[in-house]
Amino acid sequence: MRIQSTLFGTILLTLALALAGCAPLVTQSPGGKLSPVNAVAMDGNDRVILKGADVVAYFTQNAYKQGNPAIKSTYENVTFYFSSAENKALFDKEPTRYLPEFGGYCANGIVYAIPWGGDADTWRMLDGKLYIFGGAGSRDAFLLDVPRNRQLADKYWNEEVKGSNAFTQRTLRTTVNRVAHYKSGAELAAEVAAAKK
Repeated sequence: MRIQSTLFGTILLTLALALAGCAPLVTQSPGGKLSPVNAVAMDGNDRVILKGADVVAYFTQNAYKQGNPAIKSTYENVTFYFSSAENKALFDKEPTRYLPEFGGYCANGIVYAIPWGGDADTWRMLDGKLYIFGGAGSRDAFLLDVPRNRQLADKYWNEEVKGSNAFTQRTLRTTVNRVAHYKSGAELAAEVAAAKK
């Protein structure tokens, strides 16, 4: 009886962990034009991009601003928060103008075909486009060679990541099928450090 109870408990735990792991499969893959997208479920909304950062503020105020859940719009099954009614109106008029590149994932991760991370407060505007990064180290590594890194990120986003399931894509590219030019975080940090000398 004890073995059956332990086995049943193990099966339930495994099932619970598997279902918990499915949340990103659904949340980050809304379908439509914005799939995959760096979104989380919050405030009763299924998919809030960039944990509620106001995407318009980057463009109009050159600043990261947290949005207000009471001031929001939905575009392509993704919820956007805004810090003001004016920013919401700008977005509603022309939503594609304010979308972050690569679904709001770390632009440096997309250089390696990995849709991962993306901290709304670590960003850069380049040629009128919003790039989000997974931290200062990722941003600095991307900025070492912007033309090359943008070219690679655009290639992998358009040929492989866009329209895919983010969880499946990042599992594939971080474990069994890394790109030929893959560099670890430590290697990138060393390159950034060398460039700063």
